[in-house]
Amino acid sequence: MRALIVTAVAAEADSVAAGLTPHPDPATPEPRALPGGYPVLRRDLPGLAADVLVGGVGPAAAAAATATALASAAGSARYGLVVSAGIGGGFLPAAPPGSLVVADAIVAADLGAETPDGFLAVQELGFGHNVHLPPPELAARAAEATGALVAPVLTVSTVTGTAARADVLAARHPAAGAEAMEGFGVAEAAAAHGLPVLEIRAVSNAVGPRDRAAWRIGDALAALTAGFRALGPVLVHWGEQHEHRHEHRYDS
Repeated sequence: MRALIVTAVAAEADSVAAGLTPHPDPATPEPRALPGGYPVLRRDLPGLAADVLVGGVGPAAAAAATATALASAAGSARYGLVVSAGIGGGFLPAAPPGSLVVADAIVAADLGAETPDGFLAVQELGFGHNVHLPPPELAARAAEATGALVAPVLTVSTVTGTAARADVLAARHPAAGAEAMEGFGVAEAAAAHGLPVLEIRAVSNAVGPRDRAAWRIGDALAALTAGFRALGPVLVHWGEQHEHRHEHRYDS
């Protein structure tokens, strides 16, 4: 299977690629650039070809980069899965710094309208939707392999920096495990190409008051590497099953 893994920044891409690097470490190919200058790191494992894309920060940048990568792939190079990956904030106590969260729902948490009666999501306004659902079996297996929490991951355009905002999000999405800035954009592009999507986040800080001294970015990046080291075989197995189902439908 071929998978596209979309990160926001180079440090996240490097951490993901490190987790997908076979051991002992062979000579790895140099990064290449897609149209638009998006850097891509290629990693090949038995049964899995992974392109790790640096797509930029925020849902719009992530959607544009993902769509560019998917449109550039054709024929045998077509992707079978899209993954949004990186670090993010965790909702305490369920997702403390250093932990992993695998999304069972990818939610556009601030896409909508404020009204006198409260926030209305874009779906409630009658314009599209605000949730993408990863394949449940894949999300469950990914979480089991990585030791991650399975929970909704919120996509926001403005990172939470106050207790009041954290309380609002937690009240609106009581099961949420993490927030980040790219997942929904990645999922929108994947859906436009008819592809399944997964999101995995390593927690660098608690969702709430902005306290840079408490951030554990190094620990989160290390957790991302360890997570993808464990996730590789899961993606291979899921890809084999997915391809077998398609072959069975074709034969029947």
